[in-house]
Amino acid sequence: MTVQEIYSNLKNRLRDVVPEPELRIKSEIAYEINRLKAERNAVILGHNYMEPALYYSIPDFVGDSLELSRKAAQTDKDIIVFCGVRFMAETAKILNPEKTVLLPAEKAGCSLAASITAEDVRSLKAQFPGAPVVTYVNTYADVKAESDICCTSGNAAAVVRSLDSDVVIFLPDEYLAGNVAAETGKKIVFPRKDAAELEKPFQIIGWQGRCEVHERFTVEDIANVRKQFPDVVVLAHPECSPEVVEASDFSGSTTAMERYVRESKSPRYLLLTECSMGDNVAAANPDKEMLRLCTIRCPHMNQITLEDTLEALRETQYVIEVPEQVRVRAAKAVERMIAIG
Repeated sequence: MTVQEIYSNLKNRLRDVVPEPELRIKSEIAYEINRLKAERNAVILGHNYMEPALYYSIPDFVGDSLELSRKAAQTDKDIIVFCGVRFMAETAKILNPEKTVLLPAEKAGCSLAASITAEDVRSLKAQFPGAPVVTYVNTYADVKAESDICCTSGNAAAVVRSLDSDVVIFLPDEYLAGNVAAETGKKIVFPRKDAAELEKPFQIIGWQGRCEVHERFTVEDIANVRKQFPDVVVLAHPECSPEVVEASDFSGSTTAMERYVRESKSPRYLLLTECSMGDNVAAANPDKEMLRLCTIRCPHMNQITLEDTLEALRETQYVIEVPEQVRVRAAKAVERMIAIG
C-alpha cells in the first residue's frame, strides 16, 4: 500500500482513537516498515495489546499468544519481528531456531514472567515429585524448559484436564490458576505462602505471580460501571482475580474476547484488560459502544512502537537468542501446547 492508502485505512478505523496529525506521521513510518519487511523477507507478528496505529498497519498476523505461536511455527520468512514482549519473542525463537527473531524494544519485559525462575520450578518439582508442571506461556524460556507443557489463558483448563495426574503444578499466575481451579472443580494451594502446612487433598499447586495490569481490576469497578450502565456486558481476562471473573459476564483470552464482542448483539461493553486491546476492539466494532472505563496500559507493551520497529528492521536490532540446551527442552512444552490448541 502507498502512504496515502495506509493513512486512509488508519483514518477510517481510528479517527475517534488517534489524532489525525499523528495518523499522518504513523502512516509514513508504517509505509517504510512494510517496504523493508518485503525487502528483508520478514514477517511481523502483532499482539492484541499493540497500540492501534501499529496494530492496524504493519502486522502480517495479529492475535493472542497461542495464535501467534502457531504463526511463528509455520512461517517460512527469514526474519520474525515480534511486536509483543520478550517472552513472546523467545517463544518464536524456540520454535524457529534457524531464523532471526527481533524484538523492537531492548527490554519489553513482563511482571508475570519475572515472578518466577527456573530454580523456583526445580524446587517445586523436588517438593512435589511426579507432579506434571503446566507453565503459562507468559514465562521466560528457562522456565518453560523446566515444564512438561505450556498453556495460554485460552486453553489452560483444557491443558490441565488433558493430564492424567491427581496433582498438577500450575505456574506462575495466581489468578489464572484460581480460575482454572474453579472451572475444573479442583482444589488449589499456594506453597509459597503456606508451605509448612498444606491441607490435603489438593489437586493444583499454584504460584503467587500476577500481571500488573489485570490485578488492578476490582469487583467494585464492575459494580460502579453497572450502576451507570445497567445493560453493559463485562468481559474479563482470566488473569483477573477469580472474584472479578465471577462478577463478569464472560471471561476468555484476548482473541475470545474480541470474538465475543464481534459476534454478540449487545450494544455496550466493558473490557477488563489492557487498554490498547480495548481501542483495537472498539476500532473493529464501530457500531458498538466500548466503555472507556477501568483502562490500564501495560508499560512493557507500551515500549513497542512503530518507530522502534522500523529501527529494528533497519539495524537487525535486539536479536533474541535462546541457548540451545534450553531451547530444545522448552520446545517440547510449547509444541505440546500448540497441539492441544
